[in-house]
Amino acid sequence: MASPIAGFFLQVSERIMLTNLLATTFPWLLVAFGCWLVYQFLRQNGRILLRLEALEEQVAQLGAASAAQAPHGLDPGSAAPAFELPDLSGKPTSLAHWRGRRVLLIFFDPKCGFCEQMAADLAALRADGSEGRPIPLLITTGDPKENARFMDRHGIRCPILVQQKDEVSVQYQASGTPMGYFLDEEGVIAAPLAVGGPDLLALAAVLAPPAPKAIEPETAAGGRDGEVQKGKANRGLQASRLRRDGLKAGTPAPPFRLPRLDGGNLSLEQFRGRRVFLVFSDPGCGPCEELAPALEQVHRGPGGVQVLMISRGDLEANRRKVAELRLTFPVVLQRSWEVSLLYAMFATPIAYLIDEQGVLATDVVVGVEPIRALLAATGKQDQAWVAEGTGAYAEVGAT
Repeated sequence: MASPIAGFFLQVSERIMLTNLLATTFPWLLVAFGCWLVYQFLRQNGRILLRLEALEEQVAQLGAASAAQAPHGLDPGSAAPAFELPDLSGKPTSLAHWRGRRVLLIFFDPKCGFCEQMAADLAALRADGSEGRPIPLLITTGDPKENARFMDRHGIRCPILVQQKDEVSVQYQASGTPMGYFLDEEGVIAAPLAVGGPDLLALAAVLAPPAPKAIEPETAAGGRDGEVQKGKANRGLQASRLRRDGLKAGTPAPPFRLPRLDGGNLSLEQFRGRRVFLVFSDPGCGPCEELAPALEQVHRGPGGVQVLMISRGDLEANRRKVAELRLTFPVVLQRSWEVSLLYAMFATPIAYLIDEQGVLATDVVVGVEPIRALLAATGKQDQAWVAEGTGAYAEVGAT
């Protein structure tokens, strides 16, 4: 029988051996556990990367599909498909009814939010096509009574025809609303498919070309007289439809004459000999309101630059906004986008600096901060010239 002392030493020896074993194997267990964690991490990240790659591929496919499905519309120069539809009272009317007049054909839906956004602008258009503008013709969808209530509520008075579903839209390859075409007097599509309110309203502002002068036989060489005149008539329309990125520095500033908010008319020509800081604005535009104090500061400064704002929309809404912001520089009003069309951009706020000769001194400047930067640079330059007491700006300030 083993003595108690021998048993005690045996237990101590076993514990020491166990401790040594743990001390030897535990680090390796930690290493193994760490390797397992790294493996799981890499495995999980590999799955994530695979999913991301799959998502990127899906997004690329969706992008390609969207590009492929983007509405192209009928080609300019092709004949507008004929149709006959009832008006809001049920009377059948055909497109041929407007032959000999220029028509802005608009596919519309009163349940479309984008259509409702442009309703006030449609109400402001001249339904009879006077002043050389096209006749707006709405092709709407849905119940005639609901359409009539919508048009009455928004004050839209232009001709309105109702299709049952999309039978006419399909003929014109107009897959959504609002979309439309500019048709010339001969019922020919004169511009590419316009998508969205701004593009349609810009086409609504296109004036008829002046009456063509008699063409000498040699002038029309190489083509029939009608083709020559038609090409001249449509050239400006096509150019205005395609230019949406603003005018470039060095371009003569397009002239305009517009009503002032405080009465009377004002033309750009009145400021010839002075630099003009021309700003396009809108009373419902938040960034435009944010920009207004900087414009007023430059206007009240010692320099010779003239701040001129072109706003749009309702006269009283503009007057309220000007009074609220305490603006003292001239503000004129375009009916829709007719002057924006001339300056090749349908957005607010945008700005141009025009030199003394009526030439654009800068490319179009878009957004609050870029316009503020241009204002600051213009103001510093004016202050330097006034301090020197030389140059056209010191003379203007003294008059």
